[in-house]
Amino acid sequence: MVPDELMHSLRPVTVVVGHYGVGKTNFCINLAIDAAEAGLDVTLIDLDIVNPYFRASEQRTVLEQHGVRLVAPVFAEAGSSLDVPSLTGGIAPAIEAAGEGQLVLIDAGGDDVGATALGRFARYVKAHDYAMLYVANRFRNLVADPRDALENMREIEAASHLQVTALASNAHLKQLTTPETVIEGLEYAQELSQLSGLRVVCVTAPQNVQITELDKLYPVHGYVKSPWE
Repeated sequence: MVPDELMHSLRPVTVVVGHYGVGKTNFCINLAIDAAEAGLDVTLIDLDIVNPYFRASEQRTVLEQHGVRLVAPVFAEAGSSLDVPSLTGGIAPAIEAAGEGQLVLIDAGGDDVGATALGRFARYVKAHDYAMLYVANRFRNLVADPRDALENMREIEAASHLQVTALASNAHLKQLTTPETVIEGLEYAQELSQLSGLRVVCVTAPQNVQITELDKLYPVHGYVKSPWE
């Protein structure tokens, strides 16, 4: 179930960005499925044409089973994860069609490199009341310091020509995640919040990790697996 603050932060067009490997795609898949179950008409746009290993396109079946439409790179439509710049012509129309009762969720590629592709569609996004969530993960080594995460966020904003509107704490250590892991991640996200002036709208935790004291807790399923899992 999507926590209230996260749900209220969503807009008809909502973009998810962050550093490579922070868990954007898994966050997007959970959010798309849960938003659809909450009654929204959801389209998930897989805009990650940089990293072939963690893509929403790999979860097409489970997404469609929950009523989520997927707009994927051209080669992903053919069942391939070739690392090529193969954006489909369906992206702009999907964004343009966003309206009341709908959620067009965009899973952007990591860092400013991935956000460059997003920048091609900035004018379509800006035509709507949009949100852009920055996914923060304390345990991603290159942004383990909140000041580095802030620099990463600013680089993404510059490349995408869009502004981050809120933060999502997504700290985890895969199977080793504990309640302490989640709390440490929240403290990190709160420091990033102070640096950026943006609020933290959710704190994710694997569904098997029991935490009761967080009012923004978002239990998520691990849909995305590493190639070696």
